[in-house]
Amino acid sequence: MSDDWIAVDWGTSHLRAWAMTGPEIRASAHSDDGMGRLSPEAFEPALLALVEAWLRPDGATPVVACGMVGARQGWVEAPYRAVPCAPAGGNGMIRALVHDDRLDVRIIPGLSQASPADVMRGEETQIAGFVAANPDFDGILCLPGTHTKWAHISAKEIVSFRTFMSGEIFALIAGQSVLRHSVTTDGFDDDAFLEAVSESLSRPESFAARAFCLRAGSLLDGLAAETARARLSGWLIGMELAAARAYWLGQPVVLIGAPALSGLYAKALQAQGLTPVTADGDAMTLAGLAAAHLGV
Repeated sequence: MSDDWIAVDWGTSHLRAWAMTGPEIRASAHSDDGMGRLSPEAFEPALLALVEAWLRPDGATPVVACGMVGARQGWVEAPYRAVPCAPAGGNGMIRALVHDDRLDVRIIPGLSQASPADVMRGEETQIAGFVAANPDFDGILCLPGTHTKWAHISAKEIVSFRTFMSGEIFALIAGQSVLRHSVTTDGFDDDAFLEAVSESLSRPESFAARAFCLRAGSLLDGLAAETARARLSGWLIGMELAAARAYWLGQPVVLIGAPALSGLYAKALQAQGLTPVTADGDAMTLAGLAAAHLGV
């Protein structure tokens, strides 16, 4: 029996797929056919357009997918599983209805938490990848992103988690508020960032007042855009750390995500005396999909 299969990470904006033989990547492809632009009947054609050349000539090729493909607006809803639970065991996957008998598509469910109310969809697969490689880990995983997740891991299970909209708030303020005129740069001031983190950790309630100082400072004092951008980022991450203190204080922390954003969280945590470890988000996604495929 062939051990070829296909791994899929299907988000709101993008579709990414990998042709796999066991745990090894044979090929990869991506498209802009994210969940947000597809009707339910359009998912199968979008997937076939990307992976048809990888399908087995005889029989169905297993496809394991994670992300927003399993949302209520996706291909088929993969209902949330409640924590505490294993992050992405293979037995809980939902089968998608397909018309092409060369496909056998299974979707990894997201996770939910009753109190405080919270959900994740996609991040559980990255967490599963990390746990599969580190089964004895007991501590905190932080997944920086548009909606950053902090998850407590113990005995191979997610015990609890919290979501912070810091990334989305940064994008909204930097792109649509009056501050958009003050942060138009890709540059970054590390010292200003760390100072802002410290300010928010000690007085998070002052953010709204501090934020407008960026606009005033650019008008009156010629505040550099890279300094303004770094301060905005630092204040938001600092507020997040203040609220998530119960997760990271005195705990081993692993950051899973894109290197640039994970690097900012690492600097902020190092300033608080922690030594976080980093792991690549794409690698953990693939490892989690492989673990689900094997039914781990």
